[in-house]
Amino acid sequence: MNRVAVIILNWNGITFLKQFLPSVIANTPAAIADIIVADNGSNDESVQHIKATHPSVQIIQFDRNYGFTGGYNKAISSINHEYTVLLNSDVEVPQGWLEPLVAEMDKNKEVGACMPKIIAQQNKDSFEYAGASGGFLDKFGYPFCRGRILSSLENDNGQYDNPTPVFWASGACLMVRTRLYRELGGLDSDFFAHMEEIDFCWRLQHEGYKVMAYPQSKVYHVGGGTLPNNNPRKMYLNFRNSLLMLTKNLPKRLLFRTLFIRMILDGAAGIVFLLQGKWSFFVSVLKAHRDFYKMADKFIEKRKSISKHSTLGLYKKSIILSYVVKGKKTFSRLNKADFIEK
Repeated sequence: MNRVAVIILNWNGITFLKQFLPSVIANTPAAIADIIVADNGSNDESVQHIKATHPSVQIIQFDRNYGFTGGYNKAISSINHEYTVLLNSDVEVPQGWLEPLVAEMDKNKEVGACMPKIIAQQNKDSFEYAGASGGFLDKFGYPFCRGRILSSLENDNGQYDNPTPVFWASGACLMVRTRLYRELGGLDSDFFAHMEEIDFCWRLQHEGYKVMAYPQSKVYHVGGGTLPNNNPRKMYLNFRNSLLMLTKNLPKRLLFRTLFIRMILDGAAGIVFLLQGKWSFFVSVLKAHRDFYKMADKFIEKRKSISKHSTLGLYKKSIILSYVVKGKKTFSRLNKADFIEK
């Protein structure tokens, strides 16, 4: 058994497997990493294709779709590698992508999880939406990145190539210490998909571990491979899960005021969707709030397992106001003093 498990979660993704799995096999050193495809109950020809064309790839098959969270939890429960890389099926990896991550994790025992720089696969001059060069969170639970604020993507000109602590590492390519993953209960299966890696990284920080971006490693991500960015289902999950994540992780002194303002902001977004004639998106916001209320008690209970609610690295202001009102449309224009340091 090698030290690293690179696990690709697949659900009816034969197109992506054909396109990107060869790069993972070719550019992942066999001496240190095992490549595993965890199949989430696909009904296409994914498993048959892997068996026929890539016999070196290990396969874990599930009886149904357990989502991003449940699928990875089930897969990681069956391995004993020191490190696990959660790698999306729509990610292309170049030569030398894995070795820097392993070296940094070996050297820095206080780091619980890390990520490479994530570049858009279809435009390799640009950062990719879901992670860029490291993720952050504003005071109301809106995520943004070094290289991406709201929908504005920056070109990668090396401006964020310094290794740095971040608030969250992208689930598109997330390296974790397997022991810590299990001790913390893995990804929260109640999320199903979306925001779950931010919640996990936040829980790591509650326990005193760092989350790092190591841009000396990079990968290329298609993005929206399972659900496109303009999908009402994706919007529903993001709105619902953001509220649940705040409920579980914010310190009590900040919780109720933050939730109140965030729900007002969500409502305003819903009204905008309605005025734009985007009925399905408006309904997604309503359903997200309805289901948040249904699930809130469960997440209040989950708070009790967290001894210290850390806000280290949280952006103390609203990223929306910073972007829209103050015109700060790139990460480099944000004031470092506006990130919580203690």
